[in-house]
Order: sequence, then structure tokens, then C-alpha cells
Amino acid sequence: MSRPRKVAAGLAVVIALTIAGCGGGESGESTQSLPQGSEAVSLDPSEFTTTIDNPYWPMTPGSRWRYTETDSEGARQRIDVTVTDRTKRVAAGIEARVVHDLVTDEKGRPVEDTYDWYAQDADGNVWYLGEDTKEFENGKVVSTAGSWEAGVDGAQPGIAMPAAPEPGLAYRQEYYAGEAEDNGEIVSVDEQAEVPAGHYSSVVMTRDTTPVEPKVLEFKFYAKGVGPVLEFTASGGSDRGELVSFEPGS
Repeated sequence: MSRPRKVAAGLAVVIALTIAGCGGGESGESTQSLPQGSEAVSLDPSEFTTTIDNPYWPMTPGSRWRYTETDSEGARQRIDVTVTDRTKRVAAGIEARVVHDLVTDEKGRPVEDTYDWYAQDADGNVWYLGEDTKEFENGKVVSTAGSWEAGVDGAQPGIAMPAAPEPGLAYRQEYYAGEAEDNGEIVSVDEQAEVPAGHYSSVVMTRDTTPVEPKVLEFKFYAKGVGPVLEFTASGGSDRGELVSFEPGS
């Protein structure tokens, strides 16, 4: 759930509330300017830091999130996300925080093993700068599709979490043509979410899409001081991911 990833009654209620525009203040176009689509950006590395303290997605080294994800067929996976103390200078010249994302199946076997790279700009926006990902079958790597790095082969960085989320604010989350073209939009900043880890209020809710899979629509929820707590696929599947536990770093 560290990147742009993949009830019944509860899901229907949430969708209905979303369509009705429940919570989150007034809708409409935001005046903030964030990267869109495939547009190129020129970023000054000196304006970035690996100290990521955005309240809706803090990434202090040592922080750990554990999620469970259930797909449309009822299969469950475990997702463990850990903020490491390592950094990486991506090709775009920015020093990024390395976050490890490990997905395992019900038998504990690796399904996907990913290192994501994030940094925060001077305004407090969290940027997503790429990932090194491997997919497994029977213990062997079968694909690295989806891997990308800002500044390599036309790949462009995107926004993981805006500094000042507000309804209507849209942004690119990542861009690598044909592989990673996720987009996000803030739907609300005053939602609630209840997951195994607890009940959260004043939650930011996003609407995530990608032209690579035009029928897929996801909603994600971010709690202050925690980060991602819930996500579900409303179209193109019925996956649901929930936060089970969170341990802040120090």
C-alpha cells in the first residue's frame, strides 16, 4: 500500500457517500499546481529532504505498517511496509528515502518485493521517485515490470501526498509510459475509516485511476499521523486492503 496498489455492505455505503459528496468541504477545482499526466518537471535537488513529516503520510525511519489485502476471489495477502534508514540518489539527482514493501501469500511465500523511493519538497509535498519491484512465483522472480526511476528513460516523478490536500486537487502520482501512469485526486479531507488497527477520523480520501487500466478505480484513505489505512477497488475488481497495525519510527 506504499504506492499507487491493489465489506460488501460497507463498500456500498462508502461509494454512496462519495458520490453524494459527503464530507470534506466544498468541491471544485483547486488553485494548487501539481504535476499532471506526462508533463516533464524540473526539480531542484536542494529543495528536497529525506525527512518526510507530511502529517498524512509520515515516513520516519523504523516506521512499520502491516496490511491485509483480500481480492475478489477471497484470497488474502499480507503486506509489510517498512521505512528503512537507507537513502538512494535517483537519476533525477534527488536523495530519496528507501521504503521496503513486501507482499506474501497465506503460506508466507513472497509474492512481490519492492523498494520505493520518496522525498519531501520544501512545501511539504511528498514525491514518489520510483521503485525497484520483483514479482515471484514458486519462490522465483518472474517479472520486474513496473520498475522505474525518475530521470531514466523518460520516467517522471509524481506526488504521493500533497502538502495541503483539498477536495478537487488532482495530481500525477507517477509516470513511466505504458508501465506506471497513476493519477490521484483528493475527494474529501473529513472522512472516517474503521480497520483492524482502529477507527480514524478527519481522514483524507483519494480517487485513484490510471490510463493503463482505464476500467480500474480505487479509493484510498489516509489518517493523520499514520498514513494509508484503507483502500478498495470500486471498479475493475473488488480488492480491499486494511491496516492491521502501525508502529511509528523514532
